[in-house]
Amino acid sequence: MAESPIIKTPRLRIIPFSKEYLTPRYTGWLNDPEVMRYSEQRHKSHTLESCRQYWQSFADTPHYFWAVTAIDPNIGHIGNINAYVDEKNSLADIGIMIGEKTAWRKGYGLEAWQAVCSYLLDDVGIRKVTAGTMAANKSMLRIMEKSGMVADGRRIRHYIFNAAEVDVIHAALFKTSFKKV
Repeated sequence: MAESPIIKTPRLRIIPFSKEYLTPRYTGWLNDPEVMRYSEQRHKSHTLESCRQYWQSFADTPHYFWAVTAIDPNIGHIGNINAYVDEKNSLADIGIMIGEKTAWRKGYGLEAWQAVCSYLLDDVGIRKVTAGTMAANKSMLRIMEKSGMVADGRRIRHYIFNAAEVDVIHAALFKTSFKKV
């Protein structure tokens, strides 16, 4: 896993993932159909061991994997965010999961997303940050829009969601047009 500092926001600490975050709480999020409804992880069953293997898959790579934690100790670990880096093309594709349902609809996802985009574009020097989500995932689409991402493509009728074909929407944020929030 690429090294990064702790990324701080007014309400969050985005911390390089470590074994302290390998918990039943984390696997519970991954096995919760409501939490994973827009993720392809919804088709899998997760254990502490499968989560450990996923975390370890970042070893010796240029990729990032962070735990998203609220500063409020009563809230704590609320999700994870990752960035898969293509060094040759100076790209990073990011994904986020806010697994803690009590943290939903409070802006934590956008806050973490903007902080990680800023870190990748300003501090790491990535040229382009990309993301994608099902067209049915309105919360993720809002995060992509509010963070200033622009349309970067659409895969028509790509996944099956609730027995219907849905598109995947791709968006991008460029270093040359990035405005720190």
